[in-house]
Amino acid sequence: MAKTYCIIGSGVAAVNAAKAIRDHDKEGRITIFGAEPNLPYNRIKLSKELFSDLMNPKVLIKKEKWYETQQIEVINQKITAIDTDNFTITTSEGETVSYDKLLICTGSKNRKLPIEGIDLQGVFTIRERHEAEEFKAFIADKEHVVNVGGGIQGLETAWSLLKAGKQVTILEAAPRLMARQLDEQTSSLLQAKIEEAGVTVHVHTGIEKVVGQHSVEAVVAGGEDIRCDSVIYSIGVIPNLDLVINSEIDSNRGIVVNERMETNISGIYAAGDVAELNGAVEGLWGRAMDQGKAAGTNMAAEQSISFEKTIPLTVFNAFDLPLFSIGLVDESQCDDSLIEEDGSGKYTRVFIKNEKLVGVISLEGVAASLPYKTAIEKEVSLEGMDFSKLTISELMSELKERLQAAA
Repeated sequence: MAKTYCIIGSGVAAVNAAKAIRDHDKEGRITIFGAEPNLPYNRIKLSKELFSDLMNPKVLIKKEKWYETQQIEVINQKITAIDTDNFTITTSEGETVSYDKLLICTGSKNRKLPIEGIDLQGVFTIRERHEAEEFKAFIADKEHVVNVGGGIQGLETAWSLLKAGKQVTILEAAPRLMARQLDEQTSSLLQAKIEEAGVTVHVHTGIEKVVGQHSVEAVVAGGEDIRCDSVIYSIGVIPNLDLVINSEIDSNRGIVVNERMETNISGIYAAGDVAELNGAVEGLWGRAMDQGKAAGTNMAAEQSISFEKTIPLTVFNAFDLPLFSIGLVDESQCDDSLIEEDGSGKYTRVFIKNEKLVGVISLEGVAASLPYKTAIEKEVSLEGMDFSKLTISELMSELKERLQAAA
């Protein structure tokens, strides 16, 4: 008898899980339940391509034809309850749906700024497509946007706003921009490039409150008033646990899963931003894809697999500045590093730990990242190399030879 697979949530983890299920089970019924009124789409484009046509099929993770071909049903209804005893879920329309295997991919929600004035008209945070459309409509006749958050999403949004002709001020509470992905030098170069483009940047500066009668008139940051007519913020996300709170499904920061992406309830899995594995909630696009694949495989395949982390890769190309960051780039956790720069904006730094390459930051396009990524993934030994006498080019040349010798 054909199995029924239900997937709650319609992000990239859900789509990759559905594909993995279909790869292993050609007959099973697969249904994705999404709360938004559309097919699953690429949320990254909401910041990266804010002023493009967000209703264009190019924004979708998979086109409508793919779901038809794969016989995967997408139902645009929110799931309101899970009955773990009777293997059913309840939709917002009151329908009860039975399942054999269940995957929870409810993702995350944007962390809310806990400050006065956050509910004034003109304050936005973007997680869903309708929020992006509402923000664009509001600022159509506005001039100055304060952008709170100097992570990759915040900076991509700032770039979209600048290209749309808006005056932009960035507020970042950390000492530097993209602190999780960049070292001090790269962050400094990035800030200089952003300021050169005409954006005002304040680091080590938190927003204290939003000021206005009914709509935004200014913000207070660093003890000073900054006049503006709208605010957009991106200060991190928190797993969306509403569905499992007070249920039999274990949760902590996220829904607790094992290496198979299975929860404490047999037959129920979790993946993506909502899942917590070994005490960590990843919140990364690539990891959500991989977790979805692992969960889907374990839901449908005869033999189970363990989720294996891939090397995190961040690619940034806003403000006409290409850069990438791979792996571990925290020098406090590394033994050594090598730097190459030419004074004209070119900069590459590699990070070494336990005689292995573990991370890279470079002001180059994504294509240049491939040899580094391969070397990190293969964990090629650097034993015997004198890092004090090597350039990065020489190091990579030697790594290439060692890779070929080991092949």
